[in-house]
Amino acid sequence: MLVAAAVCPCPPLLVPEVAVGAAPEMDAVRAACTDALGVLAAARPDLLIVVGPAGPGEGGVFPQGGRGSFKGYGVDLDVRLGGGAQGATAERELPSSLAVGAWLLERTGWADAPVEGLGVEETLAPERCAGRGRELGERADRVALLVLGDGSACRTVKAPGYLDERAAPYDAAAARALAAADLPALLSLDADLARTLKSSGRAPWQILAGAAEGTDLDGSLLYEDAPYGVGYMVATWS
Repeated sequence: MLVAAAVCPCPPLLVPEVAVGAAPEMDAVRAACTDALGVLAAARPDLLIVVGPAGPGEGGVFPQGGRGSFKGYGVDLDVRLGGGAQGATAERELPSSLAVGAWLLERTGWADAPVEGLGVEETLAPERCAGRGRELGERADRVALLVLGDGSACRTVKAPGYLDERAAPYDAAAARALAAADLPALLSLDADLARTLKSSGRAPWQILAGAAEGTDLDGSLLYEDAPYGVGYMVATWS
C-alpha cells in the first residue's frame, strides 16, 4: 500500500546547469523538493515509483538504472533512475520529467529502496489515472511515490501559455487538494481545462489519488508559487 508521497514540479530549470544564470531563482523550489524526498526516505518504503508526464509515445514503465539526459537543453549532463544502478542498456531514454526526478534522487543521494519510473501521457483520462494509481499502490507492502508535474503555464503574459484568467484558480484548487490529501478534489480536476492551461501535473496527481485510496495519509504543502508564470507546487503525503 501507499505509505508516503512527494509531489514536485519537473521543469528542467530545477537543474542548475540548465538554469545557468537563473539558477538562484529556483533555490526555494529545490530546497522544498529536498525536504519532500526526506519524507519519502523516512517512510522506509520497499519500492519507490517515480511518476511523471510524458509526451506521445514516451510513456510506459522505466526500470531502475534507466538513462536520462539534458543534452536537449544544451547541457552535457546524464542521469540514471535510481542513481548508479545498472538497468538494461537497450531501454528507451527517460522522458524529461523522469530525468528531472532522477536528478532529484541523485542530488539527495537516494539509496533507501529500489526505484522504478512511470511516464504518463497527459491525455490519460481521470478514471484511468485512478485505476493505474490503485495498481501502483499494490506493487509492494510499502510503496512510496515521487509524483512530478507542474500546474498551469498561463499565470502571466510572459508565461509559456500566455495569460489565462482560469490559471490561478486552477492552481489554487490543485494546491488545496495536495495540501489536504483530498482525493475527490484531485480527481475532479478537469482534464480538458488542464490541457488548455498546459498543466502537466493533472494526470500524475490523479494517479496519486488512486494510489492513496484506502489509506489515511495527511498532506502538507511545502511550496506554491508561479515563477516564470508556471505554477509549481511541492507537497508531501505521509
